Parts: sequence; C-alpha cells; structure tokens
Amino acid sequence: MTALPQTSARSAIAFDNSYARLPGSMHAGVLPTPVEAPRLIKVNQGLAAELGIDPEALTAEMAVGNVVPPGASPLAQAYAGHQFGQFVPQLGDGRAILLGEVVDQNGRRRDIQLKGAGQTPFSRRGDGRAALGPVLREYLVSEAMHALGIPTTRALMAATTGEKVYRETALPGAVLTRVAASHIRVGTFQFFAARRDVESLKALLDHAVARHYPELAQAENPALAFLDAVMEAQARLVSRWVQVGFVHGVMNTDNMAVSGETIDYGPCAFMDAYDPATVFSSIDEYGRYAYDNQAPIAMWNLARLAEALLSLLDEDRDEAIRIATARVEGFPQIYTRHWLAGFRRKIGLVSEEEGDLELIQALLDAMQLARADFTITFRALSHGGEPEALAGWLPTWRERLARDPQTEAERRSLMGSVNPAYIPRNHRVEAMIRAAVDRQDYAPFEEMLRVLSSPYEEQAGAEAYAEPPGETEKVYRTFCGT
Repeated sequence: MTALPQTSARSAIAFDNSYARLPGSMHAGVLPTPVEAPRLIKVNQGLAAELGIDPEALTAEMAVGNVVPPGASPLAQAYAGHQFGQFVPQLGDGRAILLGEVVDQNGRRRDIQLKGAGQTPFSRRGDGRAALGPVLREYLVSEAMHALGIPTTRALMAATTGEKVYRETALPGAVLTRVAASHIRVGTFQFFAARRDVESLKALLDHAVARHYPELAQAENPALAFLDAVMEAQARLVSRWVQVGFVHGVMNTDNMAVSGETIDYGPCAFMDAYDPATVFSSIDEYGRYAYDNQAPIAMWNLARLAEALLSLLDEDRDEAIRIATARVEGFPQIYTRHWLAGFRRKIGLVSEEEGDLELIQALLDAMQLARADFTITFRALSHGGEPEALAGWLPTWRERLARDPQTEAERRSLMGSVNPAYIPRNHRVEAMIRAAVDRQDYAPFEEMLRVLSSPYEEQAGAEAYAEPPGETEKVYRTFCGT
C-alpha cells in the first residue's frame, strides 16, 4: 500500500484513535484512493471550530483523501446487517474510510470519516465512490437536522473529485467528510455475534459503553444496561423524526447507530401532505420503512441488537432470551412517552391529561383526510391560525388549552420553537442537486444551507422555502446514494 502525502504541522488535527486500537477483527487498515482534480465545495466553519480544527487548514486535497493528516489511522469498519429484513453477515465500510477521532471543544469524542474515498476490503465489487448529488443531499439534510435539534451525524466538508462515477449514467464524483459521535451500528454487534466471536463482542461492548454511556460501566449487567440505553436513545430519536415529518427511508440495522444519532441519508425525505403511509425510497416496494412504520422498525432493529448481545446478557441462553424479550417488549411504552411529550409541545401543551393521545391523533386524522401540509399546518397553529381543514378539531383543542397553565405568549413561544417554518423540501433539494450537477451552480445549495440553519425563525426573503411543491414539482421517489 502506497503511503499518501501528509499535511504540514499547521494543518494537524489532534487525533486520538480509540477504535483503531481495538482488535484487528473490527476493522481493516486502508488508505483513500487519490483522485485527479479535487475541488472544495464547502467547509463547515462552525463545526470545524467545534472540533478544534482551523478551518483555513482544511483543503481540497484533505477533503478527498489525497492528503492524510498526521495522526490519522485510516480504516474501514467491519459490520453486518439486516437489509430490508434479510441478514447479510458481512457488509462493512464499502465506500467510507474512518480517518480517526478527535475530542472536541466540549470534551466529546467524534469520528472524522471520508465517504466516497475509494475502495476498501469491504467494497464487494463496488467502486467505493460517491456521486455529487448524494453528497450534497447528505450535507444539506444532516445540517438541517442538526439545526432542527435532532441528533445527527454532521458534515464537515464536501469536495468534487474531478472524476466520474458510473451508476445508470456517468456522474460527477464527490467526497463527504462526515463527523459522528461514532459509526458503531447495531450491525457492528451482529457481525461478531454471527461469528460467535464473544471476545470481540465483549471488547466492542466495553468500547461502546465507555464512549457513549460511561455511566453504565459499573452496572451489574453492562450488556443489559447498554440495551436499555440504546432503546431510550432510539425512542427519543425516532419520535423526533416523526415530529418534523422526516422519513429515513432505509432503516436497516447497519443504518442504526448505537449512539442515537441519525446516520446515512440515502433515500430520506420530509413529508409535504400528511400521510402516515408515506414512502419515498425507490426500492421500498412494500412500505417497510414508511413514515408510520419507523417506530415498529426501530423496535425490530433493537430486537436484533438484543439477539446479538445474548451471550453477554446471561450465561444461560434461555434466561438471556427471557431477559432480552422482556426488555424489547417495553419499547412501545418508551416510544409513546417520547412521542406524546413531543406532540404535546407541538400543539402548545406543557401539562398532561389522559385524553391528550386521542386529541393529537384526532388532529393527525383530520390532516390526513384533508391532505394538509404537515409543516405548514403546525406552523399555522403556532401563530394562532385556524386552518380550515381543522375546523372540527379546533374547539376541542381550545378547551384543552384553557386547562393548561401557560399564557398565550408562552404557548406561542413554545410552539414556535418546535414547529419549523423551513424544512428541506424535497422539490427544492432536487432542484439544488440539478443545479450543481448540471450547471456546477452551487448558489442554491448555499442559499438552502443558510435558510435551513435557522429553521424556527421567520426570514425575510425566504418565504418560498416555506411553500409546498406545486403539482408538477412533487417528489415521490428518492434514491440511495450508492
């Protein structure tokens, strides 16, 4: 393997690569594949500062992997996964290379990964590359999710490679620099469980606990405590998705991070008109990952995590199964707690009453019947509007509000802080991608980033970004980035 050039001391990143120190069964060392003519599209200045990195030191050569920073330990992570319900015992990073880890300005450990940096030992005949469109989509949507307050991986840089990638057609290549709390997935645990490699499984558990849930290190049963913590994190995360109308699109177990962050923005999208059966992914023919199925799928994925942990839950397999089953069956109650708390805030409630679930469901039923726009409807309620589609529901809502202790000003402030004015509307994301791919015009990308960085604030001149698509602008299908 030919060593790539390294950066000067000025651009050094303070790497501390704990995953690279884990057993070799968990990863494979690999260098990025150099490209011909890299060009920097965007550097996330705020995130760079948060990571303790001088943004001026981040170059196009670094963004595509032509230059590897000193202290990096480039590797591809091993993992397995259930993809649309079918188990694949070996997946791994087929087009992503983990450069290393940094401890950010808040003391949090973060991965820095290049996505689209060339082939790895896990590429499975793939080219290891990424196209410009999916890179821009992930950059924009992940940063929009962060601004919405939803746990997510982040985008540090995007750059074009000057080379083509070949899918159905030839497309401009690009690389995304992704930042994550970690890239440990449910599928990472499945990889070792499938091989009955208990030693590696235990090392992975210890690492994941130390990294994400250090308070659990002294738990009587660390594997069980870890399962509980991941369940709580996923319940909180998925409930936040549905509260903004987000559809992940491909909730495979290799796309569920144990940190509780949203990861892998492939065929994701945000609903316009409310319909709980909404599906965007072009390959999700049966609606497995539909909007309203995201919580049940999260539970299914967590059951797969529990299965992977059985050997660590109890030496007696039957007892381990009993423990795991009892825990996972409690997920709906955990999720409903988060869901109810979130939707109470969306309709302006801080107190709790027994009939709130039915009140919220009646609102959603009315919205579905009227094909009401999800984001616009909740934003209108925040401003005291009375959408015609909700005429039959509004009196019951007002009665409920009258029993809540908040003032009108407090209520509007609360609702305005959780009901965004702007989301990454699918038709605008697609138009942004077309401008970049077809005309090398990145102005729409920059403008959308600017607007979506403050989604809860009304912005002069940004009215069009709050509008739903016209009939001919609607996007019904999105595609994986591979």
